[in-house]
Amino acid sequence: MRIVVLGAGLLGVTAAYYLAKEGHEVTVIDRRPEPARETSFANAGLVTPGHASSWASPKAPLILLKSLWRNDTSLRYRLRLDPRMWIWSLQFLRNCTLARNRHATRVKMKLCVYSQAETLRVGREEGLEWDRVAKGAIYLYSDPAAYRAGKESMRFLMDQGVEMNFLDPDQLVTLEPGLRHAKDKLAGGMHTPGDESGDARKFTLGLAERAKALGVTFRFGETITRIDVQGKRVTGVTTDKGQVSGDQYVLALGSYAPLLSRQIGFNLPIFPVKGYSVTLPVADPADAPTIGGVHEEHLVAFSRLGDRLRLTATADFAGYDTEFEPRNFAHMLRVARDLFPKAAMYDRPDYWACLRPMTPDGPPIMGPSPISNLWLNAGHGHMGWTMACGSSRILVDQMMGRKPEIDAEPFLMSRY
Repeated sequence: MRIVVLGAGLLGVTAAYYLAKEGHEVTVIDRRPEPARETSFANAGLVTPGHASSWASPKAPLILLKSLWRNDTSLRYRLRLDPRMWIWSLQFLRNCTLARNRHATRVKMKLCVYSQAETLRVGREEGLEWDRVAKGAIYLYSDPAAYRAGKESMRFLMDQGVEMNFLDPDQLVTLEPGLRHAKDKLAGGMHTPGDESGDARKFTLGLAERAKALGVTFRFGETITRIDVQGKRVTGVTTDKGQVSGDQYVLALGSYAPLLSRQIGFNLPIFPVKGYSVTLPVADPADAPTIGGVHEEHLVAFSRLGDRLRLTATADFAGYDTEFEPRNFAHMLRVARDLFPKAAMYDRPDYWACLRPMTPDGPPIMGPSPISNLWLNAGHGHMGWTMACGSSRILVDQMMGRKPEIDAEPFLMSRY
């Protein structure tokens, strides 16, 4: 069977790999010059089932409201003249009940655990290297009241099977010596031994090479202009360099997937949320963290990727704007200097911004679309690295008519 995959990020490359392993003729199209040049390029690097809580929660409406007039928050929500944003926001608010939050969190966590194991299996089978650090993850707090509240909110994940240890500042420094300069600034934290970190882009590039060896054709530097449909069936994909046709098609374009789906008659409930990252050379390995994690009050994530320190922060509802200025990174750099003052060469930042494809409830969308031979693999939000291999495995199982190893029902578009 000839299968055309739209998008060469984590979700597109993993889908292409699994399809090629099934023996299919696969073509991948992407406007960028190589794989993983959008959201997969410089993300947080965290693979964290222990951080799978859905953003849609009872606390979220107040956080969104405060962000309307404050510029110092990690979430920047500005009402825009965009009806799609209003519709998505209303759907998001409907999912902010405790019951829906807990359902979405359970669904996400189950996928994350499955996908983490699948990532490791594929990586070992294919001999991939991605700066993996399997020492868990740490979630830090500076304010004692925030730490107490954080422990309470984490107990739901523990009830679902997440192993979690609560640590005081001395125990945190024992676990992660890189925090020793910040011990007096910490109230405590959690350690989830099952979490890990690694370079998503490095993994994607390596897997793309394995996919090529399996016969996958990559068409880079080629912009998709439309999906051609007759009746309820895709007949081809038109790009700026011609037309590509196949028997089946996979839409794995992240935040850009809804722009094409609307052309062919259905709305994907995905909205872009801009995130920022900065990558710094490690100055002193003894002072740099070896365990990835998040400062929960500031929502600044950090991970050690070989000789680099990656920082990410901010959820910015900025539409499809990916522009950035150095001031956009000041907050995360300030937090990092407080935590790891001697860890990195802070005068040599490499800035990046990307779009996270968010669904209103949290879980991604994998499975059939309203078009008979078009399949969906999008909406993974800020956890695409954690979810990628498992999501694509579930998708390909559905395409092949097999029952996936975990229930695919919560990830179908029909839930909306």
